[in-house]
Amino acid sequence: MYSMGIVGLPNVGKSTLFNALTQAGAAAANYPFCTIEPNIGIVPIPDERLQQISDVVRPEKLTPAVSQFIDIAGLVRGASKGEGLGNQFLAHIREVDALIHVIRCFPDDNVSHVEGDLQPLRDRDIVETELLLADLQTLEKRQEKVSRYLKTGEDRYKVEFQLIQRLIEHIDQGLPARIFPVKEDEKAFLREYRLLTSLPVLYCANVSGEELPEIIRGEDSGLSGRYYRELETAAQETGAACVAVAAQLEAELQDLEAEERQEFLAELGIPDSGLDRLVRAAYQQLDLVTFYTIKGPETRAWIVPRGTKAPQAAGRIHSDMERGFIRAEVLSAEELIEAGSFSRAREIGIVRSEGKDYEVQDGDVMLIRFNV
Repeated sequence: MYSMGIVGLPNVGKSTLFNALTQAGAAAANYPFCTIEPNIGIVPIPDERLQQISDVVRPEKLTPAVSQFIDIAGLVRGASKGEGLGNQFLAHIREVDALIHVIRCFPDDNVSHVEGDLQPLRDRDIVETELLLADLQTLEKRQEKVSRYLKTGEDRYKVEFQLIQRLIEHIDQGLPARIFPVKEDEKAFLREYRLLTSLPVLYCANVSGEELPEIIRGEDSGLSGRYYRELETAAQETGAACVAVAAQLEAELQDLEAEERQEFLAELGIPDSGLDRLVRAAYQQLDLVTFYTIKGPETRAWIVPRGTKAPQAAGRIHSDMERGFIRAEVLSAEELIEAGSFSRAREIGIVRSEGKDYEVQDGDVMLIRFNV
């Protein structure tokens, strides 16, 4: 399971978005620091292909891949120095796989703004500055520790000390660690630091529901649309992604049945829900692929990083399967759906036998052969 940390200023729609994602009913009020303890929710990953496979296989149980979302208290200017609730809650998101940075792009006199007025790029910069400052504190503490070990003369400490110096210089320029040019022998150190700005980031532009259809079509002319395009450009410059979501609209959609929800979105001219777009964009940032297993009573979706070898993918199902991996019988979801069954796919010769060096592709349906 992969996890996403939701960050942003207070009153930008973080908890409203979290509620819509998880339907967990987290508090969402119009005053700063409404979220004190982090809200944590598990969300199924939208997967139309899984349903199509189910229509063919007709399993007793259908299990989608899931993601964890963690919503922490809003950050404010000076959080790294203890302002507001300080950066105490950043610890809750140091272990996540990606960040969703919610940025308010809608004007509303009834919803207060912690900075007094609406400026999405400034708001983006405030939160990112706090994350950068938190990373600097992490690096300076580590630098102090490593400097004491330099006298041992071990090469690893020389390499690490030089890496930390370069990282500090990089972050001092206001640049996130995710675009830091790292050498092969430094990657393990960087992973160990768990720097917040090294995480993949998705800017979630919280726009007005009225303007969302135009923004999706690229025809936007209103304030929300202009702000979204500015964020989209800023995202490209820093290796982030950007998606437009109307959090309040998404929250209202959760009160409808699935079929009514689709009809309502169609009437608005919106092809899919913002939550679907958000989750897809987040997984693209993480460069993940989905594969499926159909053996026995359960058909299930699994998520692995792109480039994962078949034995390691099997290990996501059970450690014994990786340890005793022999081979995988593989075909694409499209091939399975067209054939009508796995046995029919075998008969017509489209099921492949793949070994330990095979890299799992997005949409693979796999039957793992193993022996322990």
